Amino acid sequence: MSTMQQTDVLIIGAGPSGSSAAALLRQKGHQVTVIEKQYFPRFSIGESLLPQCMVFLEEAGLLDTVRAHADEYAFQFKNGAAFLRGTQRSFYDFTQKFSEGPGTTWQVRRANFDQLLAQQAEKMGADIRFGHEVLAVDVASAQPILTVKDEQGNNYQIQGKFLLDASGFGRILPKFLDLESPSDFPVRRAVFTHIEDGLLDDPEFDREKILITVHEKDHRAWYWLIPFADGRSSFGIVAEQDFFEKYGYDGSVDYDLEALQKRILADDVSLSHVLRHAKHDTPVRTLVGYSADVKHLASENYALLGNAGEFLDPVFSSGVTIALKSSSLAVPLVEQVLQGLAVDWMEQYEKPLRKGIQVFRAYVESWYSGEFQDVVFSTQQDEKIRRMIASLLAGYAWDTTNPIHRNAKQRLSTLAEYCREAQQQNELLTDET
Repeated sequence: MSTMQQTDVLIIGAGPSGSSAAALLRQKGHQVTVIEKQYFPRFSIGESLLPQCMVFLEEAGLLDTVRAHADEYAFQFKNGAAFLRGTQRSFYDFTQKFSEGPGTTWQVRRANFDQLLAQQAEKMGADIRFGHEVLAVDVASAQPILTVKDEQGNNYQIQGKFLLDASGFGRILPKFLDLESPSDFPVRRAVFTHIEDGLLDDPEFDREKILITVHEKDHRAWYWLIPFADGRSSFGIVAEQDFFEKYGYDGSVDYDLEALQKRILADDVSLSHVLRHAKHDTPVRTLVGYSADVKHLASENYALLGNAGEFLDPVFSSGVTIALKSSSLAVPLVEQVLQGLAVDWMEQYEKPLRKGIQVFRAYVESWYSGEFQDVVFSTQQDEKIRRMIASLLAGYAWDTTNPIHRNAKQRLSTLAEYCREAQQQNELLTDET
């Protein structure tokens, strides 16, 4: 093995959290080495960004390059979220939100989006090593060491003054350092693909919004439809395994997932109508047991970013937002470490990051319990409540001025009860007239 290589900051993974962290560090002049096992562009799920992302992309100097390539890669302008449950329809306009900040963003093919961020980080001076795999991690000394296999199969070691894990679902540090902690979410499966959606000229469908559809026969299950600007969409189904078993899917690797997805789609009359002209022309994939947590998010010489630390659920598209927020929070603290200053990672990083994650968690849990679904589809919401909800759906989970932010779980439950009672009263008045 050759002489130990040196860098200021080591980053594992070149996805959104890794590239944004690298860009932020390069803005400060620090040497950054990113170890990425895959080659870009590569397929990744999670195509629907939230407006809060725009703040973090701009902060990292990455927004302009995404904007400049939006037309080239058919990134779809996004201004809100639409919901469908049987005959019920609802939508939220993110520009009509409580929180300050951008109200629009894009829906993106992650292969192109992630590559753009990585390329810009490279232009800013980050050393991104594609096709390099982490074999071992040593954080026992003050300066962490990675043992890495390069593209030719040769091993080398590299040492940094700090280590950031942005490996996403690879979860490198949680696995090597035994940080894994079981999620308290039920095990859910996602079955997903890209389709030619046949919706370009459909007046009933708004391409500028993600469409979230509740399964008519089982409200624990839902579909996503994320349009791109070229007539294609990301399409997926999320549910617990017992739901899929009702359709004959036992989780076997050789199962016909396309046929499964079509059967489940056919069981929802409203969404089947929306996608009546769709063409399923891309292999269907599945991901199960993706929700994850860890014992802690940081120590004195390393920190976990984005999905490497905690992933909740694909509903409401919080993944990229949490990833970018984690980089935004972590990098100023890494800079303090590089300057020889003390950092309390629990107080300055983990607690602030988890505050927003807990808000996301509250309305994910409320969605699956049915409470937030009742809020979303209620016709008895005043404008102030709609604006607060729009802020949460737009990703502003760290906005402490939003009344729903504080005690989010309890307040969402109270709001659901209010919406149910108001809905019942309205139906009684309608019957009487």
